[in-house]
Amino acid sequence: MREEKKAGKDRTQQATRNEEWSDDRLKACLEVLPPEGLPADYNILLRAYRGMTAELFERFIGFYVEAGKDINVSLEDGTTFLDHVSRHRKATEYVSILENVGAVKKIA
Repeated sequence: MREEKKAGKDRTQQATRNEEWSDDRLKACLEVLPPEGLPADYNILLRAYRGMTAELFERFIGFYVEAGKDINVSLEDGTTFLDHVSRHRKATEYVSILENVGAVKKIA
């Protein structure tokens, strides 16, 4: 039997705030394997974007670029990760971070 999704205070795992992210922990995110059909570098960016504050994301992107990962990785339809993030109205900081390291949009 399937249970209803829990919300707020009823969640079994509470959200963590003010968590420490060491450089090693950020670098470990570079090794995440993608699901089938998703480019590895795109998956890494997507997971970082979804799970990190803008400040952490900026630190992470430095390691991402340093590791030689593709900041302009695209999906089969040609859209880049910057195209994806740019569609989110509250992603202004993330867009700036990506643009500062050379990310470009393929879709206008």
